Amino acid sequence: MAKPVKMYVTTICPYCVRAKRLLDDKGVAYETINVEGSDELRAEMVKLSGRRTVPQIWVGDVHVGGCDDLYALDGLGELDKLLAS
Repeated sequence: MAKPVKMYVTTICPYCVRAKRLLDDKGVAYETINVEGSDELRAEMVKLSGRRTVPQIWVGDVHVGGCDDLYALDGLGELDKLLAS
């Protein structure tokens, strides 16, 4: 069983779209939390990640980072391991 994936996003964000596309291509289900227009949700994201940019992605309890971090992890062959572990 794959670990749950959570992603903080905004509506119009090309990096969010790319991250979702990679997860969709892998058949990975994920929860999105749209921080657009919500100071509370954005503050939650910043508190958890230490970052202000979207997307911010978690696999289980592991903070992967943003879109580039997700693709880098995949390029190293580590994303599938993280998802399955």
